[in-house]
Amino acid sequence: MLKNTRVMTEGALMLAIFIVLLLMVLYIPFVGSLAFLVLPLPLMLFSSRNSLLNSIYVFLCSLALSFFIGGPFSLPVAFAIGSTAIVLGYGIQMKWDKLKIFMSSAFALLINIVLGYVISIAFFNINFVQDSLKQSKATYYSLFEQVGQEPDQRLIESLESSIQLIQTLMPTLFLGIAAGTALVFIWVNFPILKRLGVNVPVFKPFREWMLPKSILWYYLIILVVSMIAQPEQDTYLFTAIMNVLYVLQTLMAVQGLSFLYFLGHSKGWSKGILVLITIISIPLLYLVRILGIIDLGFNLRERLQRKS
Repeated sequence: MLKNTRVMTEGALMLAIFIVLLLMVLYIPFVGSLAFLVLPLPLMLFSSRNSLLNSIYVFLCSLALSFFIGGPFSLPVAFAIGSTAIVLGYGIQMKWDKLKIFMSSAFALLINIVLGYVISIAFFNINFVQDSLKQSKATYYSLFEQVGQEPDQRLIESLESSIQLIQTLMPTLFLGIAAGTALVFIWVNFPILKRLGVNVPVFKPFREWMLPKSILWYYLIILVVSMIAQPEQDTYLFTAIMNVLYVLQTLMAVQGLSFLYFLGHSKGWSKGILVLITIISIPLLYLVRILGIIDLGFNLRERLQRKS
């Protein structure tokens, strides 16, 4: 009974903090942006210390309170962040490694983003991606109208191709948003949890990150399929190939950048040089990607270690 009382008290306290943070996110512009970063913290803390069943109860209560206090528009935010927080806290309690926690939380966020996108189209006839693209296009044309000029045809074609590319790569964009948000949640909240006495895992140093070699084979297979099939635009095969290819290319770029950090560590480069290398690598991602492929395929790190 004492344990149940403690759980109920802790759950009520975490609920109160979660609702206050949620209201700040929804109604206080600048402060809300900062509050969003720690919005998962109360439910993460609770779920890292209590059973999954109790965490689900608290999560359901958070949805009910969010609806009654913040209105219907607060419900999607509470659901997305709350469910992700439960995944993060459960992973900590189960002593998952940090990469597994990151991937699980990113997957939870991705499901929420896709569900929100589908529901907004199916029930409210709102496609926020296409609406944003149309608004950007209209703004672009209005700028030329204000100065009394016609937009250059090449600029129009470039704009149209960019819009087409964004629409094709929406699954990749959703994945990138989910992964980036999950990484920010971990980066901000794990140090706070550690100060609160929670044993949180740590990432390996970036220089030690290594992708599975199977990723390289997937990359080569997709390249071969794209060259052989040559699917037309606006087909499902073209969309699937493009999205998988962009994800794999991003992973190869991360592998290449990780190798540069490994090389810098072995050479004793300062952190300032590594930051400069990171900045320079952004416009040279093609070369960094090739370096990642070579590192993954030919074990460059092992060769350097043997030589040293």
